[in-house]
Amino acid sequence: MLTALAAMFLQQTFASIGKVFPAVIAPLVIAELHADPAWVGVYYGISAAASLFAQMGCGSFIVRYGALRMSQVALVLLGGGMAAAAEGGLPGFGASAIIGGGGAAVSTPTSSHLLGRVSPPRLAALVFSIKQTAVPAGVLIAGFLVPALAAALGWRGAALTAAMACVAFAAMLQPLRARFDDDRVTSRRFRLGDFRATIVSVLQTPDLRGLSLACFAFNGVQSVFTAYFVTYLVALGYDLATAGFLFSVVVAVAVPCRVLWGWLGSFYFAPRLVMAGLALGMAGSVALSGLFSGAWPMAVIGLVSAGLSATAMSWHGILLSETARLAPAGNAGAVTGGVLSFGQIGALLGPFAFALLLRATGGFGAGWVLCAAPPLWLGITLLRPRAPVEQTEGPAKSPARVGTSY
Repeated sequence: MLTALAAMFLQQTFASIGKVFPAVIAPLVIAELHADPAWVGVYYGISAAASLFAQMGCGSFIVRYGALRMSQVALVLLGGGMAAAAEGGLPGFGASAIIGGGGAAVSTPTSSHLLGRVSPPRLAALVFSIKQTAVPAGVLIAGFLVPALAAALGWRGAALTAAMACVAFAAMLQPLRARFDDDRVTSRRFRLGDFRATIVSVLQTPDLRGLSLACFAFNGVQSVFTAYFVTYLVALGYDLATAGFLFSVVVAVAVPCRVLWGWLGSFYFAPRLVMAGLALGMAGSVALSGLFSGAWPMAVIGLVSAGLSATAMSWHGILLSETARLAPAGNAGAVTGGVLSFGQIGALLGPFAFALLLRATGGFGAGWVLCAAPPLWLGITLLRPRAPVEQTEGPAKSPARVGTSY
């Protein structure tokens, strides 16, 4: 299990770097191309649309080729997306959003499929949370290294360097394939009906439907935070290096928080209650973010942003472990893709709505306040009493999970 966890941790780290890379270099690209900052939201909206289709359709490919092979494919696509961005024009950035977005999206269902096989049910929330700390770890690395790489090589050189690193790590995973892809079903074929089947498998199960709504709200806020935070700080008067540093520092908070929420959800509280707390904390911190101004001390901005990171960047492990637990045997990857598809809808709508408000108002405040509404509604919904759900089949639940309903 430890080897699988380490491999998937590193795979998700690279995916996270690739996903946040455009946001970190955005101020440089905007300055060079004299572009409107609202284009950042458009880029991430296109990326989310590509991710939506990739996650809805990846289930059959994971079953046929194996989770590790598809992890390699995801890394190569991610590298290709960053290389395309180095072209520097609208076609290059469009290709980058589609190719890189699709690659990054596949990384989570593949890792969930693999870890779902090897993780003890009682420890699943903790194992998945540890694996998902790779996401803030990747953001942390990007915030520190990408500005330095861009200063030394230019933003195009930094993009090509990151692309080569993704491809190199995909090659390094090859020796593990025989060990972890021994469950692949070579007769499985992709069909267009897989898109519908993936969504139906989620919507027809009440608990999975609830997790999908949570994923929609959480991922929408996370996408806006990732896409706009550095640009927001630069607009407040910070230079790129300072903005990238502050971004990395606040995202670092998410690393221990992901493990903490997974530990609490595994041993002490129903995952539903943990997610309710995350939703309400997210709503409050993102609303406060809309009030930032250049007069605010950096320490106060950092404190509020750390609260946003501790919630908007820290929900993944507990939600994904619940998804894998509720998935039919052998279909954790496909079901995870279905739940994450709703998250990608949030990631698609969030940046687009933020971009529209930024363009309409000329300021960032309205967009941040709007982002607070979905998690606020979700947190209140999750706190409402629910009828207990009987466990009839599947792996044994831990005491904290008995009676959980979404």
